[in-house]
Amino acid sequence: MSASVRNRRTFTALLAAGALALTLGACSSSGGSSSSSASAADSSSAAMSGATATASAATAADQPFGSACAAVPKDGAGSFSGMAKDPVATAASNNPLLSTLVTAVKQAGLVDTLNSAQNITVFAPTNDAFAKVPKADLDALLADKAKLTKVLTYHVTPDRLSPNALAGTHKTLEGGNLTVAGSTPDFTVNGNSKVLCGNVQTANATVYIVDTVLMPTS
Repeated sequence: MSASVRNRRTFTALLAAGALALTLGACSSSGGSSSSSASAADSSSAAMSGATATASAATAADQPFGSACAAVPKDGAGSFSGMAKDPVATAASNNPLLSTLVTAVKQAGLVDTLNSAQNITVFAPTNDAFAKVPKADLDALLADKAKLTKVLTYHVTPDRLSPNALAGTHKTLEGGNLTVAGSTPDFTVNGNSKVLCGNVQTANATVYIVDTVLMPTS
């Protein structure tokens, strides 16, 4: 066999080996890219799922909670969305659960005070809560403006409390303290007043509707 023939065969073999190496390299590169893409897609999907869960939890935390929330009108000025547009005394006047409280607030001359306050929390007794007070005592309270003002301002704190910040002891506008225990959706105030519908938003306040009238200790 001549040298030229041997050279051609050697060159052909080298070309074949090179082509095989390139083919294997390309396959390996393609497989790595596919694996990386799949991993990136999984990470992206997990991130989106986490963001969705976080958003859902945040949305739930922003909503009113409690058994009595079902009694709030579904639409109109007395609904949750309607109350959110008005300052707290006006908002309460549109809620059928709070008509006795609104009468008391008017009797004490506190409508403008509550409506003009900023970022407060109001513990709002229902009509049934006032009905627990003996009629003679309630009539005497409504007739005594100074005492009525003291009782009503004891239901108001100067800070706007979210459900996460509700548990604890809080100074009231009356000057005394009230204590909230529990966690969403089961809170009690001063040990015996239950939150029936909480985290109700008005234009200037967060409202927690309670089942018992709160009385200051002094």
